[in-house]
Amino acid sequence: VQGRIDGLLPCTPHGVMRLLESAGVELAGKTAVVVGRSRIVGVPQALLLGRKGADATVTVVHSRSQDIGEICRGADILVAAVGRAEFIISDWVKPGAVVVDVGVNRVDDDTTEAGYRLTGDVHPDVAEVAGLLSPVPGGVGPMTIIMLMANTITAAKHRKSR
Repeated sequence: VQGRIDGLLPCTPHGVMRLLESAGVELAGKTAVVVGRSRIVGVPQALLLGRKGADATVTVVHSRSQDIGEICRGADILVAAVGRAEFIISDWVKPGAVVVDVGVNRVDDDTTEAGYRLTGDVHPDVAEVAGLLSPVPGGVGPMTIIMLMANTITAAKHRKSR
């Protein structure tokens, strides 16, 4: 992820970047916070946001970081990939910030036929504060699938050209 980006990229972080691009979100010079440090999403997401051409200033925090709310409040762009239902609360979000919710969590809910509902890593109240908020489900998940398909096509073309 640190060099060329014309090859295969991790699907979810790449999907987040495409989502931001299609929403017209300017990254250069912005402060981005990635909540989550996994090798699958958190770290690659931070690298993509900070790479040359994207040029955001990136901080990575996790569920055990001290002063996480204060750090998140400084973000122009907040990517939640911590894997905890409704972990990010509205008090942690800068008014007008772009919030991307990567999480998909199953929460017990007796009011639904299935007995559960899907929710993200971001509490629904964040919508009142954020300038943009990706939905769960229906936001990053479909973008991940699209990027998986794009990687498959890229790999097939690469294999055919050898």
